[in-house]
Amino acid sequence: MAKPKCQGPEEWREWIEWLAAGLHGRNRWRLAVIIFGMLFANGRRCVTAWLRAAGVSHGFQGYYYFIGLSVGRNIKTIAGRLFALLLNKISSGDIVLLAIDDSPTKRYGPKIEGAGIHHNPTPGPADAKYLYGHVWTTIAWVVRHPSWGTIGLPLLALLYVRRKNLVTIPPHYNWTFHTKLQQGVELALWAKNIVEKAGKKLRIVADGAYAKRPFLRSLIESGVTVVTRLRRDAALRDLPPVSKKGQARPRGRPRKYGKNKIDLAKRAAHRQGWEEIECEIYGETVLKTCKTFLATYQPAGGVIRVAIAKEPGRHDSFFSTDPNMTAREILETFSDRAPIEQDFHDVKEVWGAGQQQLRNIWANIGAWNLNLWLHSLVELAAWHQRKQNICDRTASPWDDPKRRPSHADRRKALQHKMIELEFSDTHGKCSIPRKIRRLTKWLATLAT
Repeated sequence: MAKPKCQGPEEWREWIEWLAAGLHGRNRWRLAVIIFGMLFANGRRCVTAWLRAAGVSHGFQGYYYFIGLSVGRNIKTIAGRLFALLLNKISSGDIVLLAIDDSPTKRYGPKIEGAGIHHNPTPGPADAKYLYGHVWTTIAWVVRHPSWGTIGLPLLALLYVRRKNLVTIPPHYNWTFHTKLQQGVELALWAKNIVEKAGKKLRIVADGAYAKRPFLRSLIESGVTVVTRLRRDAALRDLPPVSKKGQARPRGRPRKYGKNKIDLAKRAAHRQGWEEIECEIYGETVLKTCKTFLATYQPAGGVIRVAIAKEPGRHDSFFSTDPNMTAREILETFSDRAPIEQDFHDVKEVWGAGQQQLRNIWANIGAWNLNLWLHSLVELAAWHQRKQNICDRTASPWDDPKRRPSHADRRKALQHKMIELEFSDTHGKCSIPRKIRRLTKWLATLAT
């Protein structure tokens, strides 16, 4: 079977060539073939489905080695080029907000390197509390689209292997154990170098599971601001006393933390200090009743800004390691963490991430990150497109016409455009009858 000629719009080809430039010149051409196969694969998205959609039959073994040895071992290089491309193509402010979270993928069968038993965040009807598979610590750029709200662009993922599962990895890989917190710090520092080269500042948002000392202290020392959820039983203290002018300073080191403890429940129950502020939460402008104050927190190593939001029947607490942030900025920043959860859903449901049942650890790393990168490339291709060019809901009158295009809609729009370009290039400058053009458009719609 011959390789397909269809390569997509010129800008799309330039992006793929830019990413492939970080690989060895002998194998970099395979990246375009793999991405084309991923874009048009149907059914179960195993690697053979990618190769079948790309028209690869002879020499298919080389692509398996390419995913593992070339892509899996060079994920930071390719992801860095992708991040630089996104920063160049998408306009944003002086602050780049990145979200960090982890997600599992199920595996089946024996001798799968790095796989183990992990907590299942989505038990489902069977209420399965644990699953056997891999866990991926992922970082994504969350940026606000002018019309569609906040969108997550996944960049890079590291495989988390439990210490007890290191025996499944061959010794010659020289694999070292890292906790999720250590991997989160590694991802944040990797992104910090790229963001600073672009002349911008980095801000990290994460769930409450990352609000721990190894994660917070390392990023604070590197000058990175962290916004996350605050535990209800957090050991907060007030600010240390300040010596008055002319008063002798006490002997010894100056206090870093205050003497008095702060009880979040009592602060939330107090009637004074509340104010209503207008925030953009999850794409909607709402009024939030909240209070904010400064406190000292030992895991953060100093002063933090705490924001308590009043919700029906409960109070939610958040904090920022930057005391100068306002309550509105903290609440909006934490709400912008939601797109990374949507990214995990899309890469699994739309791209079939996790269905590549590979045994080699580097091949698994390469396959998962390929799904992340293709997700971001499709979002970039649709970023400056009009809604009418991405999805047409006339065939679905039961659907909400005001709903923003889903990631699946953006993927189908790119597929449709690539098929139409291939048809136009095949016929060249020859005039095509109207019936043939209608038939081609209808077939392209069926194919996507």
